[in-house]
Amino acid sequence: MELKYSTKNAWEILNHDEVISFSESYKDFISTAKTEREAVKYLKNVAEKKGFTDLFQGDAHSGKYYAINDDKNILLLKDGEISAEFGLNFVFAHIDSPRIDIKQNPLYEGADVVMFKTHYYGGIKKYQWVTIPLALHGVIILRDGTKLEVNIGENETDPVFVISDLLPHLARKQMEQNAREVIQGEALDPIVGSIPDKESDKEKLKTAILKLLHEKYGIVEEDFISSELTLVPGGKARDVGFDRGAIASYGHDDRICGFTSAVALFDVEKPKRTIGVMLFDKEEIGSDGITGAQSDFLDYAIEKYLSLKGIKNVSVREVLHKSYGLSADVNAAVDPLYRDVFDEQNSPIFGHGVVVTKFTGSGGKYSASDASAELVFKVRKLFNENGIPWQIGELGKVDIGGGGTVAKFMANRGIQVLDVGPALLSMHAPFEIASKVDLYSSYLGYKAFLEKFE
Repeated sequence: MELKYSTKNAWEILNHDEVISFSESYKDFISTAKTEREAVKYLKNVAEKKGFTDLFQGDAHSGKYYAINDDKNILLLKDGEISAEFGLNFVFAHIDSPRIDIKQNPLYEGADVVMFKTHYYGGIKKYQWVTIPLALHGVIILRDGTKLEVNIGENETDPVFVISDLLPHLARKQMEQNAREVIQGEALDPIVGSIPDKESDKEKLKTAILKLLHEKYGIVEEDFISSELTLVPGGKARDVGFDRGAIASYGHDDRICGFTSAVALFDVEKPKRTIGVMLFDKEEIGSDGITGAQSDFLDYAIEKYLSLKGIKNVSVREVLHKSYGLSADVNAAVDPLYRDVFDEQNSPIFGHGVVVTKFTGSGGKYSASDASAELVFKVRKLFNENGIPWQIGELGKVDIGGGGTVAKFMANRGIQVLDVGPALLSMHAPFEIASKVDLYSSYLGYKAFLEKFE
């Protein structure tokens, strides 16, 4: 019996070829699905190819369902051998990521360039988002009701959008400011044009852009009011290092968990308990709104599912109180360049497998979900028995670190829930770094939980 607790690098445990194969499929997803809408669309297409039907269409015999809310949430369900009245095994994740949103009246010109006014979304270091290639994603509803999907800046022949920064020669005052102030929120405006319209007398550059947008897309300026446009880092996910052991990409937090949990559910063939994967929006800004984890969409969809299956003897509330869940969200791996902010004895190590986080929150566990010792034991036992690389971890030192997940909102529903997800380097940066073995370990952990947890 091993008396001391220790972890191993998961490359020494997992099958190398399986890790690489799974990573390639993930890279396709994370390079394609850069917004909540795109993630939902991607996973809906996969679900339909695998025989899943729309829960709200009412096919009681399907056994495999998806439910979509406002194009930004997706719930995947699969019938188990045991009726759902005895509870479900859930994995919860979120598919929104920090980004820069375009304001509703965005276009303006100054010093012979045209820019978009923006409002950043979620927790970012603003200085990281300047002077990098950005792509424009989202939707615009035109005045005739046409929904125009926008994706500009991802193909090699596309233009990109760039937020300028002050040159070092003139930045003496700027360089004396702290990191929070060196780039102001109102200075995160990208350049969208610089050629004037020869026929105009006023606002020649803005007019030129409006003419171009109208000719190419049918857009008039008022259409921006009914739009959801966002700037994200342009380009595909890339392998990191000589050995290609990690992946650099925008949006690992938290679409890495959205992908791994969804694929895990797809791959479970005969679950004992009914299983579900619920992917939320708005986690990065508090989980509010009709697509956030505080909304009642999960309750509503489960109510529809029980009705479809003819289960009338229990309420949704009772079902949720009999359910178990993993809150699938990322943690922060110890960064060798910034070791002083980590309690290394209790912080996850890059490449050592999926991270079990007993409690979240900050300081004195404020705004935390703190799982019971009994639930931690059950998950620990499950992972050990199934040979899944895992480690315990929390986010930084007590008075320095902290962060929240959707776990507390699931716990409020009576679901016993524990945080489980991979550890990242450079979390919330335009390009985050994930280990391929942590990615695959997460998939294995979610699959075992959905399939075997009792």
